[in-house]
Amino acid sequence: MNAQNVTARPGADLVAELLGVEDFWMLNIAYRPGEPLYGAATRVIGAAHELNELHGRVARAAQAAVEVLGPVSRGEFNGSARSYVPLRSAVQQIGRLVSRQNEAHEQLNESIFAYRQLLSESNSSQVTQVKTHELDNDHGAGRDDDWTVSGDLRLRALEAVDAVELRVRQSAIYGYTYLSDGTGQRPNPEVWPETVQRLVADGLLAQDTSEGLYRPGQLLSLTPQGETALRDLRTAAPRVSAALSRSDAAAISGSDAGPSPAPATSPTAKPLRSR
Repeated sequence: MNAQNVTARPGADLVAELLGVEDFWMLNIAYRPGEPLYGAATRVIGAAHELNELHGRVARAAQAAVEVLGPVSRGEFNGSARSYVPLRSAVQQIGRLVSRQNEAHEQLNESIFAYRQLLSESNSSQVTQVKTHELDNDHGAGRDDDWTVSGDLRLRALEAVDAVELRVRQSAIYGYTYLSDGTGQRPNPEVWPETVQRLVADGLLAQDTSEGLYRPGQLLSLTPQGETALRDLRTAAPRVSAALSRSDAAAISGSDAGPSPAPATSPTAKPLRSR
């Protein structure tokens, strides 16, 4: 269970649940201003803060409405036109705030999705052009959601399903999708729901839709095709690591090399005569 309290800070809880970052204010410190990831992370921070603030305002408005509704519940409401004014005002205020809160939640979800996509693309661009495996050719190269299985995201998801009782779950409060193991904890390293959706669509994972998304969640399992893919990816990973190590060693060796020796004097050159 996250340290964040969803009843007090839903924006912080959503960032912790989907990005694994407990303090959302720290999300952009690893990037420099002007970098795309800095901008994307900053938008997540702003959206999370706005959702937290609106949630607090809804809570305060609801508490004020309770005071207005108290006389009604005790039968002290006379039903006159004037007596409806505070009640109508309280209901309208809560309605406006809840509508804004829903918009803020959608904005935060979109910001997190955009940040994830940029993060995955950035991680992929830092890897050399060594081909980790040939499976990409069999799984819809050029699709818009290729970023969900880029780098080691596919291997990470398949290994998590193989190692723990991984389930797809949905927040009963806000409706976002996340993954948890048999104890209710997020998988470590993190597995993204978008990656799982892609692997289910590709036939590598099976999702038990006979169970509820809220409780206990829908259990994931490897299909025969997924078991084969996992074996192939595990075999390919050491080769890629070795190739990267050789590339790094060559780069270091080249940078440590001394200056090139001066060209030898031509054997036909004649020495200068002193005057």
